[in-house]
Amino acid sequence: MRATTTPRIYIACLASYNAGILHGKWFDIDDYSDVEELQGAINEMLAESPEPDAEEYAIHDWEGFGGYNVEEYDSISDLFTIGELIGKHGTIIADFLGHYMCDLSELAEKFYEAYCGCYKDEEEYASELFDELYAHDIPDNVKFYIDYALFTRDLFTSDCFSISDDDGCHVFYNI
Repeated sequence: MRATTTPRIYIACLASYNAGILHGKWFDIDDYSDVEELQGAINEMLAESPEPDAEEYAIHDWEGFGGYNVEEYDSISDLFTIGELIGKHGTIIADFLGHYMCDLSELAEKFYEAYCGCYKDEEEYASELFDELYAHDIPDNVKFYIDYALFTRDLFTSDCFSISDDDGCHVFYNI
């Protein structure tokens, strides 16, 4: 799994914005060693504002966060954490967060607990799982009656979910 785009956010100075002036900057998460350094860079951007005493900002754009929907006033600390995790695990972890919605402190652990692998499609995973668990108990003359499509439907109705990206179909257990 890999990140295809560096997680980045566009921070706009609200004092300038409210005065009809566009003043802001793109911040690549992986350019900063910690959230304090990122916050310091945001504060520097605000200090350079054409409007005096600029203190407030908002996130006006973002990219590289996969399926995670960044909001205008999301915590910079949370976005930094998500950006770090994307750097380590690819955007699929952000897609997982968008689907599963767990606490950020548990995200990596829950991701690895739930992750089954990347497959061509859901049926490929389901047929491999079925064969691994049950095929050895089924006589050879009965195996061709197995309906993998129905097994896949049932498995992904209650026990699993998938997220597809350019790499394939990532399968997760519902935990």
